[in-house]
Amino acid sequence: MADRQMTMIAFLQAQNCSNLPASWRHPASATDFTAPEYFQRIARVLEDGRYHMAFFDDRLAMPDIFSNDFRATVENGVRAVKMEPTAIALAMALATTKLGLGATYSTTYYEPFHVARVFATLDLMTKGRAAWNIVTSLNNSEALNFGRTEHLEHDLRYDRADEFMEVVMGHWGSWDDDALILDKASGRFADGDKVRRLDHRGKFFESRGPFTVPRSAQGHPVLLQAGQSGRGRSFAGRWGEVVFVVYPSLAAGQKQYAELKAAVAAEGRNPDHVKVAPACYIVVGETEQMAADKKGFLDALPKPIDGLTLLSEVLNFDLASMPYDQPMSDEVLASLSWQGFRDRVISLSGKKNPSVADFVHFSGRGTIKEHHAFVGTPQSVADQMEEWFTGGACDGFVQAATHMPGAYEDFARLVVPELQRRGLFQKDYAGSTLRENLGLPRPSAAQCRDQARAAAAARQAAE
Repeated sequence: MADRQMTMIAFLQAQNCSNLPASWRHPASATDFTAPEYFQRIARVLEDGRYHMAFFDDRLAMPDIFSNDFRATVENGVRAVKMEPTAIALAMALATTKLGLGATYSTTYYEPFHVARVFATLDLMTKGRAAWNIVTSLNNSEALNFGRTEHLEHDLRYDRADEFMEVVMGHWGSWDDDALILDKASGRFADGDKVRRLDHRGKFFESRGPFTVPRSAQGHPVLLQAGQSGRGRSFAGRWGEVVFVVYPSLAAGQKQYAELKAAVAAEGRNPDHVKVAPACYIVVGETEQMAADKKGFLDALPKPIDGLTLLSEVLNFDLASMPYDQPMSDEVLASLSWQGFRDRVISLSGKKNPSVADFVHFSGRGTIKEHHAFVGTPQSVADQMEEWFTGGACDGFVQAATHMPGAYEDFARLVVPELQRRGLFQKDYAGSTLRENLGLPRPSAAQCRDQARAAAAARQAAE
């Protein structure tokens, strides 16, 4: 039995399709995505397959930057529907008992007290199975939905996000674990000395408190993050407990894994307490030919509009405004919203100034080429995953679905038993909370307060 086991996470969207926009076109995809049964069906598959967590990515706007129009998005179903993810996570929680449930909330367009309360409540209602995916949002369409004229500049978004986290962590640490007394005979509900006001006053936020939600079974929700380069990596190193990444190859993954773990250590945190998980697609068949046929079918599903629409969305730039094969200027490249995504395309293309065509080709956006694909029989897929896992590239995987719920059913039915046979994957859940199942320590209220104070001191020293 291997001592170290893979973390397995399902990558979901609260919408009409998976990360792959064409997934809704797959003949085997369910179409009742506006009903709770759709997501509860997926949740039961995931828990039966012993996945550690399902988490929802999110945007706060429909993709409408390409050609400054939303009609192509709606007509083609390119992530056109975007529902509120915590409500769906709670619906899934009601159908399961051990599966972790994560949702994305933006530090750019929400307030810290609101987010702290939403996720603290979700953590109580799931009995300690909640996680928050921290994002800074990406584009002007999101800004316009929240009464702003344009999206915040990249580094300013992270400045705001750092202070946002100080406020959230401060609120999560404001109730001691033993604050509740519930003594009906004396009439004493809680110890007033064990609940605190935050009294935060900073550059972006003022939040007094006291917080209104007691502590959960796992202390506070698990923190998810996707920072992979520059400022994003340092943010992930400071706050992330599960970090999502995108690797173009095993060699690149080994390098970036080491860099991320170093960033965690540089923040004075234990790298073993941070799980790094690359996004992937998994296409498995009973024979190699069956798997190859499945992949060939999936390669034919996307339309060109899928990639162009989604690229314009994440880059916050209308790709229809440029000639398809013309190199982008330094000025345009500097203006693109998702810098880690831009840098990945520059690296893969080998071009300092890639074109729209290069972004489409090398990003694979809107196709299964966007994330690394493990393709083959259960044994060969397990071989490939084991190579990444034992080769110093990751602590587990974030599986995006090619179709739903079939992609997760295939993995649970075919690959999980093979990984379990090798001692690489859990046969049962370690505990009842997400932290227990991920092997992460439970933070005390005092540790939350200390982390918030240390981050505030570092931020103020840098200003």
